[in-house]
Amino acid sequence: MPENESKKLQYDILGDDQASNGEKIAKYTGDVDWNYLKPHYKSGAMIYVDPDLDLSEVAQAFTKDDKAKVQAWLKAADLVKPSHLHEEWWEHDQPRFTVVVITPFVLAQPLSEVS
Repeated sequence: MPENESKKLQYDILGDDQASNGEKIAKYTGDVDWNYLKPHYKSGAMIYVDPDLDLSEVAQAFTKDDKAKVQAWLKAADLVKPSHLHEEWWEHDQPRFTVVVITPFVLAQPLSEVS
């Protein structure tokens, strides 16, 4: 390999992501506390996902830009842009959420309580 070739960064390794949308969604999904979500809420990027919805299905709809599904969930209030009342409650309750990042959004679903 010529010397100038060895000094080049291998951007294709970083940018060549052959993962499926499902694999990417799984990679960018995790459990977090309210403190992690606060900056996303304050920036307007957080979307609350009703616990009855499948978070992966919602994320898939966002990645596919499925406006009909997203609009239906918004209309049914299954997806909600949180308000200051949500923030006040979460400050008090300090819940945990499962989140998935679908840039520019952070989809957040409360973790169910295990008895």
